[in-house]
Amino acid sequence: MKNLISVQRLMRRFSQNHIVIVDVRFNLKDPDAGRKAYLKEHIPGAIYMDLNKDLSGKAGKHGGSHPLPDWDLFTNKLGQIGVTNETTVVVYDQGNDMFAPRFWWLMDYVGHDKVYILEGGLDQWKEEGGAVTTEVPSLNPVTYQPQLKQNRTVDMKEVRDKISNGNTILIDSRSYSRYLGDEEPLYRRAGHIPGAVNYFWKDVLTKDGRRWKDKEQLETLFANLSKDDEIIVSCGSGVSACPNILALETAGFHNVKLYPGSFSDWISYDDNDVKVGEEAP
Repeated sequence: MKNLISVQRLMRRFSQNHIVIVDVRFNLKDPDAGRKAYLKEHIPGAIYMDLNKDLSGKAGKHGGSHPLPDWDLFTNKLGQIGVTNETTVVVYDQGNDMFAPRFWWLMDYVGHDKVYILEGGLDQWKEEGGAVTTEVPSLNPVTYQPQLKQNRTVDMKEVRDKISNGNTILIDSRSYSRYLGDEEPLYRRAGHIPGAVNYFWKDVLTKDGRRWKDKEQLETLFANLSKDDEIIVSCGSGVSACPNILALETAGFHNVKLYPGSFSDWISYDDNDVKVGEEAP
């Protein structure tokens, strides 16, 4: 996959200029855990960016739990941590988690092509002998000029209009039990948006979770989807949808969009129906 980088490849490029490494570890149930983990140990030179504070906007009544950030603020933060339009950016999680793909998607949206997810995250880095540190690097602010990509997202009204359209597929990226409504640890309603099909985001990884599946394996995973259709990808709040978007694009799907608010936005409108159980064949 073109947007992945191995530990060994990063080690070989580690001393090169124009590389910024970003740590985005996070815990949805303990929002301070990621920053604490960063302060305890991180890849030398890495800069921490917080899902709630840096990679999302302020949550309101609508828009979901992790709405997209204000783009002026986000690109200003990129400049503050030393990212120019020519910078190679490497982002990592604790392992192969959902937060690095969220950062990848944001960078892709602002037009930055040279962004790579460290496969296996910090765990793999350490396992292969990579050094860690507690030292927080000094920042060298620069200016970042975004080139926002259009038609990459849909809002709730578009989803509601399109789910009855035979040329649009809505994916729910959460676990199957949450999709069915058997459990819901985060939100007041359980189930899924009517018409959505379930592709659990962790299925883009190998069974042991240590590697991303290759292009052929991903084509098999998404074999029931048509590349002629518009694919809208959702989850709980627009975070775990991002691994699926990267995987779909790797598999050759070109009309793939994010519903940023996802299920948490959908249920903020009382008149929106929620489906419990499997969809009818």
